[in-house]
Amino acid sequence: MKKTIIISVAAIAALFTVASCGNNYYKKGDRMPETTDSKVDSVSYALGMYLASTMTMAPFGEINMDELQKGFEAVLAGNEETEIKQNDVNMIIQMHLMQRQAYVANAAKEQGEEFLLKNKEKEGVVETESGLQYKILEEGSGISPEATDTVEVHYEGKLLDGTVFDSSYKNGETVKFPLTSVIKGWSEGITYAKEGGKIELYIPSELAYGRRGAGPIPGNSTLIFNIELIKVSKAAPKAEEKSKVEAVPATKKAKTPVSVVKK
Repeated sequence: MKKTIIISVAAIAALFTVASCGNNYYKKGDRMPETTDSKVDSVSYALGMYLASTMTMAPFGEINMDELQKGFEAVLAGNEETEIKQNDVNMIIQMHLMQRQAYVANAAKEQGEEFLLKNKEKEGVVETESGLQYKILEEGSGISPEATDTVEVHYEGKLLDGTVFDSSYKNGETVKFPLTSVIKGWSEGITYAKEGGKIELYIPSELAYGRRGAGPIPGNSTLIFNIELIKVSKAAPKAEEKSKVEAVPATKKAKTPVSVVKK
C-alpha cells in the first residue's frame, strides 16, 4: 500500500508539473496536422480517466470536485497566482495520504477485531492458537496439505465489506502455488482442508498483510477466503530424507502417507 501511494502522488504531481508549463505543452488549437476533433476528444477523455484512476489508487477519501476543477483549470491556464503554491502541492498530498493511511488502517483493525470476536461464536467456526478462524464448508475425502506442499485451488478473497480483491473463479482457471510463498493465514488455514473439500478462512491482519496492506487491500485488513482444494502435491524430500525413502522396500514405499493436519 505504501508503494502504491508513492506512485499515485508522483503521477498526480507529474500531471500538474506538465500542465504548469501550459504555454509549451497545452494550448487550445495547438494540434498536429490532420488531427481531428474526435482524436482530441479521445485524448482528453483518456487523460481524465488516467487522473481519476490515479486518484483511486490511494485512500484520498472525500474530494471536493469543484475545488479539484478549479485547481486543474488554474494550472492549465498557466495562472501565476494560484491558491496553493506549486512547491506545496506534493507536501499537501503526501501529508494527507499519510494521515488517511493511518486512519484507514486503524479503522480496519477495529473492524477486524470486532468481526473475529463475533465470528468465532458462530456454528462451525473454529479458532486456532494463532488467531486464525476457519469453517469447513464441504468435507473432502483426500489428503490434507502441509505448509511445505504445493496446492491446486479455486479461491475467492474478499474484505469484510464484501469487496472481492482476488478470484481464480473470475479468471476461469485453477491456480497452483507452493504454500511456502503465501501469507501465514493461508499456509496454516489450508492444512485444515482435504482434497475435494471447501473451506472458508477468516484471517486476522497479522496473519495477512499487516499494517502496510497490499495493493487493493488496506492496512490491518481482516481477510475472508473461500477455498476449494483441488489437489495436493507433496514437497520434494530433502537429500537426507530422500536417502531414507530409497532404503524403504518397494511394497512400503508405494503407500502414500496421510499428511498430519496441524492444529
